[in-house]
Amino acid sequence: MVSLDKALIALDKSGSYRVYLAVTTTIAETAREIHGTTPVATAALGRALTAGALMGIMMKQDSDKVTLQFKGDGPAREILVTAYGTCDVKGYVSNPDIDLPLVNGKLAVGDCLGIGQLTCIRDIGLKEPYLGRIDLVSGEIADDLTAYFFISDQKESSVMLGETIAESGAVQFAAGMIIQMMPDPKEGAVDALEALLRDAPPIAKLAEEARNDVLASRGAVLTEETLARETVREMLDRFFAAIPADFRPEPLEYRDVRWNCDCSRERIEAVLLSLGRAELAKLAEEDHGAELTCQFCRSRYKFTQEEILALLKGERNPKC
Repeated sequence: MVSLDKALIALDKSGSYRVYLAVTTTIAETAREIHGTTPVATAALGRALTAGALMGIMMKQDSDKVTLQFKGDGPAREILVTAYGTCDVKGYVSNPDIDLPLVNGKLAVGDCLGIGQLTCIRDIGLKEPYLGRIDLVSGEIADDLTAYFFISDQKESSVMLGETIAESGAVQFAAGMIIQMMPDPKEGAVDALEALLRDAPPIAKLAEEARNDVLASRGAVLTEETLARETVREMLDRFFAAIPADFRPEPLEYRDVRWNCDCSRERIEAVLLSLGRAELAKLAEEDHGAELTCQFCRSRYKFTQEEILALLKGERNPKC
């Protein structure tokens, strides 16, 4: 299946900074449809998913995994996102029904989380996963990740995340970009980027304008795959158009990014087994079975009394 969402990795000509850029409209809209989120919850979850997708394309191996947990005392309570080196991403918000007043005409994403922490767990196949944690800076996902990269990873970064949402609540455009400095950047690179970022347009608006321009110029002959690819390339060119030529980024590679939940009946069985024999016996004897729902994709898994008893006996998938 052709992915309608696309990402690219770019490096500037001087080798001073790297760019991770993605359009994630389909991912954000899929999450909205699955979780039935309000507009502000859609924006908060969508930005976290975009961040996860961007961190996914930083991974070196398909088996690598990163988990982002935003947890606070605000109405969202928790936003959890998991992304893989395959560029698959999934996530949920604990309270999809958040209802907050607009702030200066904008969705109050920063008020969703309140005071709390951002935890990042990277599993790259080592003996133990790498865990980093910081206090939330503002509850704005982009601000918190910028702080995380600086405090935990010691990397100067700029994170931009955003979306446009229709009156119906559907996601029209979602996109994000992370700019990270490389070791020993060339003189003038930081100043050039700072000047550029001061007047940076909203990233979702940039995605919309780039896509519209690509469609206007070549729409009749474009496949969805080419349109997605050329949209992120146009975004890159537009965003960095004013930077000196010596510091202009060039694409290194393009990647598909997609929503994908990897839950399965076998994994849910493992969850049941982790409850212990006493709890399993109770489910069989008193509840005559169990029904579990995946938090990420809302898929339901039903287990009959017979299947619970089979698990107690050490059997798996007795009907298979």
